[in-house]
Amino acid sequence: MVQHRLPMLPSAGEVPWIASVNGTEKKLNIENNAILLDVLRDQAGSLGTKRGCDMGTCGCCSVLIDGEPRLSCLTLAVEADGCKITTVEGLADGHHLHPIQEMFAECGGSQCGFCTPGFLVVASSLLENNPSPNDEEIKSAIEGNLCRCTGYQQIVDSIRAASEILISEETIEDSTSPKSDPHPGFTGE
Repeated sequence: MVQHRLPMLPSAGEVPWIASVNGTEKKLNIENNAILLDVLRDQAGSLGTKRGCDMGTCGCCSVLIDGEPRLSCLTLAVEADGCKITTVEGLADGHHLHPIQEMFAECGGSQCGFCTPGFLVVASSLLENNPSPNDEEIKSAIEGNLCRCTGYQQIVDSIRAASEILISEETIEDSTSPKSDPHPGFTGE
């Protein structure tokens, strides 16, 4: 005898979803109640976004949506339809790591590495908006991210070191960019 089971809840309908994920346009059909974390991992291939607590308390799933840090486990994917989404994979410029990624490796900002993607994404946003944060601003920016390995000092040190790199890069760009001629009309004769 075959038993038929009725679902407790009706199945979710599918909707078209388009977003720029790490600079690549993704056109997907998603369930209308899907969370962004699942869409990014299961359909868009962004496995760097980690599932931690599923309650918004650990920060492992942090992504940037139109430049703002958001917890992808608490965001419906349809809320990010048409948006620019950056995951940890999108921080690097090709083979060149973002300074925050370099400094996490150099300064010991990651231990087991599970929480690292969330910290990197949140820290990159901080440095984009405030290239020279003090320690209190750094601590405030990362307060929604949990790490069970480092004790946080290495994370703060990593962000501060990345800040110094970004500031030095801005200074180099400013000193090498073309300037207007300080002696207009001078022909060298």
